[in-house]
Amino acid sequence: MAISAKGGSLCLKKICFQGVRKHFSAVGVEAVLGLPTPLIKDLLPHLTVCQLDELQPALNQRGLSTHPGWIRVLQDMCGPNHVTDFDTEEEAKHEVMRMLFTLVFYGFTNPFVKRNIANLNTPSFLWAAAKCIKHFLLTTPVESLTAERRPLLNLLEKRIWSVGVSQSIAISKRRTQTALYVLHRLLDHGVAKKIVVHVQCPIVLAWILHGRGSQYVNPDLKELLESKKASCVSQTASASADGASCGSGLGTGAAEEQVTPCKRSKLDSAEDPRRSNFTLDPQVLCRTFTPRDGPSVGACPWGRIDCLDIRQCGSDSLRVLNSALPTFFCLRSLTLHSFLTFRDSDVLSLAKALKQLSDSSHSSLADLNISVLPCTWLVEVLLDASPKLASLTAEIQTLMWGQRLLPQRPRAAASGVSAERLPLEKLDIKVAELQTDLRFVTSVLRRCPQFTSLRLAGIRLPSGSSLSQLFTTLSDSNPLLRSLNLEDLKLSDCLPEILNLLRDCKLQELRFNDCRLLEQWSNKEESLQQLVDALKAVPSLHALSLAQNRLAKNVCVLAELFSGPAPSSVKRLDVSSNFIQPAELLEFAKRLRIHRPPHRLTLDLRVNPGDRDPDTWNAALKRLRPFCVLLVKGWSSTDTMADHISNM
Repeated sequence: MAISAKGGSLCLKKICFQGVRKHFSAVGVEAVLGLPTPLIKDLLPHLTVCQLDELQPALNQRGLSTHPGWIRVLQDMCGPNHVTDFDTEEEAKHEVMRMLFTLVFYGFTNPFVKRNIANLNTPSFLWAAAKCIKHFLLTTPVESLTAERRPLLNLLEKRIWSVGVSQSIAISKRRTQTALYVLHRLLDHGVAKKIVVHVQCPIVLAWILHGRGSQYVNPDLKELLESKKASCVSQTASASADGASCGSGLGTGAAEEQVTPCKRSKLDSAEDPRRSNFTLDPQVLCRTFTPRDGPSVGACPWGRIDCLDIRQCGSDSLRVLNSALPTFFCLRSLTLHSFLTFRDSDVLSLAKALKQLSDSSHSSLADLNISVLPCTWLVEVLLDASPKLASLTAEIQTLMWGQRLLPQRPRAAASGVSAERLPLEKLDIKVAELQTDLRFVTSVLRRCPQFTSLRLAGIRLPSGSSLSQLFTTLSDSNPLLRSLNLEDLKLSDCLPEILNLLRDCKLQELRFNDCRLLEQWSNKEESLQQLVDALKAVPSLHALSLAQNRLAKNVCVLAELFSGPAPSSVKRLDVSSNFIQPAELLEFAKRLRIHRPPHRLTLDLRVNPGDRDPDTWNAALKRLRPFCVLLVKGWSSTDTMADHISNM
């Protein structure tokens, strides 16, 4: 079979690129930099991660970006249909290094690692990745960081801002001491200020919190810290280590005692670490694992945790936290997630501890994220307990039918006393219940004149009710609103109130996802045009999402956003999951080509049935690419359930 000159040229170029990749060290950086700019751009997607990292500084000085190379690596790792939504070089590079570092460091594997193991399983890659990542996931084993990879630990101390604990730690095991030593180095000697605990492990949580912000000393942890020898931990405790250290074995009675702030105790143990094979004392751990030929270890510094994220927060972990909260003055952000719905009593105990913290002028807590709450009423309880919050995120699941019996408390509306105004700026509420009283949201909005961001998802109103009051309240009470994100709501009967809100607002981001916008509109195209006209009149708006609204052929109306002498300033438009057929996208592309956006538009077209007519779909994409960054993910029309849902 004859090969065309053009095809042969492309084949030869690819062979050369593969040769540069294989013999990069022999070719040298200077030789690569000496290539013409177009050739360098074509070469980047063929290089390894370490080669891209090595070339990046010099290329940046020449005004060239390695972004295409990092995107190609991500596509190779995640598959061709994975949307790599990273606009900058550093974002794409960080994502590559984040994903690969944990895999290579712990010896995990996947198809990409297997194909590139010769380039990845090297000290140079781990060193390059460690310079980029900000989060370190602590699992086992980590012994190498106290031996041949000790220089890597020194680098991680300077780079890591966030540490995750992803595996249960049995307190009585030698390997535990290595893990705690690494935690100590990152939290106390390093710059890490955020800790993410992925496991239910109350005693380890107590160890993490001890001395790093709160002045509370957990009695059970104190007993372990002051133990002189491993024998102080009885065989019974050892036998139940997994249950006691990672379950409900932490002294419940002591943790439930009323919190009395006390001075932080010094953890310097008088024992000789060489005579003891068990210690939890960070100071002793540091001396134990420091090389004998290394510099002498003085008194270790104490770190401060300002961001705490507990991903499996059971009742026992919550008791540990509640005891520490009243004097946890450096804590700025708190995230609590439970796979089971929190009990009312647990949330009320948390609110009590938050109130004690908030009453102090030294409190720094500004962000609270909690899930899953058993009812909406508790959102107001938490806000009243922490009136200084700037941001509250909550997920609510009501599992019972009928009216809940809750403790009585004075309500401002009922007592005739005006509710205290709150400095809250951001509220994010996701609800899963049969019916929700919208007043719990509107009452909060009226108390928050500094409100800038609102996300609501899943609210179901009683039959015959409307969410129109939500938009009326936003118009009247929240003039500083910048971001409005509504998901899985029914808004088709709220068009007049939406238009009224848009007439005088400073919105920068608007998301109506799965809001059944067109459901009750008698003239869908005309009503959508009214919405488009109102959106064009908001000069601050730069992100618009109408995903999952069954726009279908009506997507063409959105091209009018950029028509006329005053086009919209929207730079990101999401019309994913709208059952847009290839012919409809082609018509949209034709109209958008006539009304070109003033800025390059990021257009999200994911989960639309492009495979119904691939040629027409690709023709539409070709028309859009000159002025759009396209986010496209494959659709399989053989998946009849997805097809059905899109048409519902």
